Amino acid sequence: MGQSFKYDVCVVGGCGHVGLPLAIMFANRDRKVCVYDINEKSIEGIKAGKLPFYEEGAEPLLASALASGNLDFTSNEQVISESEIIIVIIGTPVDEHLNPRVDVLKKTFASMSKYISHEQLLILRSTVYPGVTKRVKDWLEEDGHLCDVAFCPERILEGKAVEELTTLPQIVSSFTESGVKRASELFSLLTDDIVVVEPLEAELTKLCTNVWRYIKFAVSNQFYTIANDYNVDFYNIHHAMTHNYPRCKDFPRPGFAAGPCLFKDTMQLGAFYDNNFNLGHTAMLINEGLPNYVCKCLKRECDLSKLTVGILGMAFKAESDDTRESLSYKVKKLFEFESKLVLCSDPYVKDPSFVSKEELIERSDIIIIATPHKEYKDIIVDGNKKVVDIWNILGNGGKI
Repeated sequence: MGQSFKYDVCVVGGCGHVGLPLAIMFANRDRKVCVYDINEKSIEGIKAGKLPFYEEGAEPLLASALASGNLDFTSNEQVISESEIIIVIIGTPVDEHLNPRVDVLKKTFASMSKYISHEQLLILRSTVYPGVTKRVKDWLEEDGHLCDVAFCPERILEGKAVEELTTLPQIVSSFTESGVKRASELFSLLTDDIVVVEPLEAELTKLCTNVWRYIKFAVSNQFYTIANDYNVDFYNIHHAMTHNYPRCKDFPRPGFAAGPCLFKDTMQLGAFYDNNFNLGHTAMLINEGLPNYVCKCLKRECDLSKLTVGILGMAFKAESDDTRESLSYKVKKLFEFESKLVLCSDPYVKDPSFVSKEELIERSDIIIIATPHKEYKDIIVDGNKKVVDIWNILGNGGKI
């Protein structure tokens, strides 16, 4: 007779950008879901119906999930043993040398192991270093656990999870037919478009997807710096390349390419390929070097030590409150060294040191639009002030 479980799904590390929307969606698909997270402050806020971050369309779904009784929260790790399917939202961190830290994951699963049983399905959801899913399976087997282990990577755009969880194909992989079947059945609650591959293929698919985006941004940023150094507006070139020309349709605009995934995953793929990933390393140098390029251009033009620099947008992407790995903070550090004063503003990021966009525009001699929030499209800046708009959100071109 099979084991009886209290919950259909337990989302481990489920109060974050990846886990919480997923838990909410499954709860709204009539599955009994428990979010396990050590952040009790976040749990209390979510239980009260408040999201800890911006996620379009998620708050009404959170309210309905809570009202249905299908969504629970706990900081007690024992809930893992009470759940048929365990979805782990813990990726592979990198160390100060940009190498993956598999030891952190091993410690996590060693702690979880005592709650694992043969009848459960364990799903890794976050990006992992290639081969980690196999190692997790091996670690559990060494402890006597023969549960199904799967890797089913998330591919959502932060802020668009509610929409994309049901519109994007879901990649599923496992070492067993039963693991593939169970994971496919679970994610079929959200989408009929299931793509089945081997675990290593799935791990590399997730990494290559993020790295491909990072490389595309690097190409655009490199083209931008070339054009700017020759006093040409790259946005005229970009328009000429992409207008009604399908082969360049997906060519991105230049800008600060950052966030918690793209850079890290590029370094993970490089480490996996024995640091022979020259294309990825070059992309990193270009993207991470863009703030320095902006600073260099402005230093050539004026004496920054006598000027106030204002930075509009501190989140790593538009319409987000997430500052993780945001290059806006690198811009801030550079100009704190070079200029008289640096002011920062962001409508989504709560920081008592920030000023309003109106005050920033009024007090700054140079204004850098670092994050292309939609509300910046309508700003009006005195013609005597210098505006750096790499994203061309104002529509006046991107020349520095």
